[in-house]
Amino acid sequence: MNILIIGGGGMVGQKLAKKLAARGELDGKPIAKLTLADINDPARIEAPFSTRYTTCDISDRASVDATIPADVDVIYLLAAVVSAHAEEDFDFGYKINMYGTINVLERARALGTKPKLVFTSSIAVFGGEVPQPYDDNSALNPQISYGAQKLIGELLVEDYSRKGFIDGRGFRLPTISVRPGAPNRAASGFMSSIFREPLQGLPANCPVDKDFPHFYLSPRQCVENLVTAAEIDGAAFGKRRCMTMPGRVWTIGQMIDAMTAVAGPEPAKLITWNPQPEIQTILDGWRLDLRPQKAAALGLKADESFEDNIRYFLEDDLPGQ
Repeated sequence: MNILIIGGGGMVGQKLAKKLAARGELDGKPIAKLTLADINDPARIEAPFSTRYTTCDISDRASVDATIPADVDVIYLLAAVVSAHAEEDFDFGYKINMYGTINVLERARALGTKPKLVFTSSIAVFGGEVPQPYDDNSALNPQISYGAQKLIGELLVEDYSRKGFIDGRGFRLPTISVRPGAPNRAASGFMSSIFREPLQGLPANCPVDKDFPHFYLSPRQCVENLVTAAEIDGAAFGKRRCMTMPGRVWTIGQMIDAMTAVAGPEPAKLITWNPQPEIQTILDGWRLDLRPQKAAALGLKADESFEDNIRYFLEDDLPGQ
């Protein structure tokens, strides 16, 4: 089994790579080679099989062609320009999120081997005047450029799969929290920072009130789901290849209560509550009542509680806590 993770330097990509290294196999087949590719040189991991690390600019077809080997079996396409960044820089967002996806799909098509391709989309494809709850058959109506770009990616994955060029499957990720590491430029970034920083004794600001609800998943369960996603038989998807990954809806207040239940009262005291209108404008276009029945039926799972999300962060990303 030869696996490629495009976006392998990012948080999810690194955790996925480590999970695959620990398993040593995917879909019942031993992993012979794993390649991590990103715009910057990805961090190395320990693995019992051959690993390769490379830089890749997915907006450059030649770079993509050099990155995706002819014998690849599974491609994880995780690389993206995230929400606030894509909204600020319209051209760059489309360059990476749309044209970059096209380049990856065209390289996969040119191979003629129909590799499996796992594409990470976003719940930002929902919004507008479409009535809630959102289920697997709801219309997609993104209200920000990032959502539009991810929706285009979904349609491409569907069509390339229908034509038999790839064995594609796409999953709209909930907001992933608690994310370790440095903040990124996602509008939802504060949904990790208000836990990550206080759990380390640092202040963090929340730009929305405690009643703000959203749809969440832990990094640990996200990675478990991405492994499962590559193991599902293509025929099981039917005529719809892209869907929402399971998650849970909690309010900010409920999440802070969960952190307090696990870590005590001190971290919550480090949260400030200063509005950020530029973030609120993006969040106002998001929707939250999602019913991901199809992905759940295919074996993907949500976290049981946000207390689990906090525990996973402490166990996986803050050793000794």
